[in-house]
Amino acid sequence: MTTRKITFTLPNYIVRGAEGGIILGDFNNWNIDRGIPLHKNENGDLTVTIELISGESYQYRYLLSDGRWENDDSAHEYWADSSVSTENCVIHVSAATEDKDDVHDIPEKKVTAKKKKAAPKKEAPKKKILTLKNDLSKIEGINKQISSLLQQHGIETYKELGKSTIKSLKDILEDAGPKYNNCNPRTWPKQAKLAAANKWKELEELHKELKGSK
Repeated sequence: MTTRKITFTLPNYIVRGAEGGIILGDFNNWNIDRGIPLHKNENGDLTVTIELISGESYQYRYLLSDGRWENDDSAHEYWADSSVSTENCVIHVSAATEDKDDVHDIPEKKVTAKKKKAAPKKEAPKKKILTLKNDLSKIEGINKQISSLLQQHGIETYKELGKSTIKSLKDILEDAGPKYNNCNPRTWPKQAKLAAANKWKELEELHKELKGSK
């Protein structure tokens, strides 16, 4: 059984005032008593390195010392957990025989082949392209249901939401039915652009001015 050492990092703009926390997931059966402690770096990030089985996928989340559950923006994707009405982070641990496709993966060893008779050249295997999704519910006015609705229309990141027009967003909401009639997407692109640029303080100040994203 091959394993890889994976370093998880929760950035300081999500950590905020928390002094520490633990990481929970499939790798410890979501058991708080077996939660793996996070270490705080000088820049305020929380990190931990875990050895996981190659070729497997794991769901996980962070539980911070101030009681907050948080996801990070470096997950390979997010998986909706209907039992608790939330989304878990997902990481895919690449197999040892695959090209490195995750910034968390340990470096592969270089292999020097012995000289043999010339053989036909083989095309290098294509690297997997992983689509990183952002947690759109961090945008004022977008809940988990609306986030899922936007993802169904190909809007999965802050950058994509920031490029969307207000008219196209209204069309998506109208087509989804009357329960979204009270949703106003007027500020969603503006908020998304701030999130995409990691301007979280500016976004927080904007949230204080908004009521229902209007």
